[in-house]
Amino acid sequence: MSKILSPKLSDSHDDKTLSDHVFRKLQTAIVKGEMAPGSKISEPELARTYGISRGPLREALSRLEGQKLLVRIPHVGARVVSLSHEELIELYQVRESLEGLACRLAAERMQPHEIEELRRVLDAHEQDEAFQAGRGYYQQEGDYDFHYRIVQGTGNQMLIRILCNELYQLARMYRIQYSATPNRPRQAFAEHHRILDAIAEGDGELAEMLMRRHISASRRNIERQIERQAER
Repeated sequence: MSKILSPKLSDSHDDKTLSDHVFRKLQTAIVKGEMAPGSKISEPELARTYGISRGPLREALSRLEGQKLLVRIPHVGARVVSLSHEELIELYQVRESLEGLACRLAAERMQPHEIEELRRVLDAHEQDEAFQAGRGYYQQEGDYDFHYRIVQGTGNQMLIRILCNELYQLARMYRIQYSATPNRPRQAFAEHHRILDAIAEGDGELAEMLMRRHISASRRNIERQIERQAER
């Protein structure tokens, strides 16, 4: 774990800044797979590495637990989340339903300037070096994430809380992990464009169907990868 951790911060940083810094570093490492699923979290090691006291460190770990990136196991401690096959499929079923709804609402509610901004997001995705090389899909988060922007465009605060906060980093972790399958990045990009065209046309029914198909295709891609790994 130590290879992905940064040097200690200056003592001039207050506890809140230190806690936020550690939270962001660990969040990125977990989502990108630099900290393996199921790996144990050592509070003493993290405290030494970052020069942070146990209080702010535990605050950072609690935030990660709130994002479903860490789990606490009685008598064992905190570990990086590792969903079972069944749990992962359940996550994608939830995404399929809720993001389908988000697309329908976005088609009804997104303003023309928001749709143009979403087109620019896809333009940025197409120019990404890793995408051009076929190594994977664009991995930035928040406003640079196609799915995130659609959910934000619904204006539905409950959907935003669930999909852009509570489940966002967990879903993103698995999206990144399985995004490098041959041909899948290009397929996903084409599917994104068809979804956006439906939203732009105000066709909520079509937008919902296309998003559900898109996430279902990603789920099937994951299932195939899991099957191949089990055969090895």
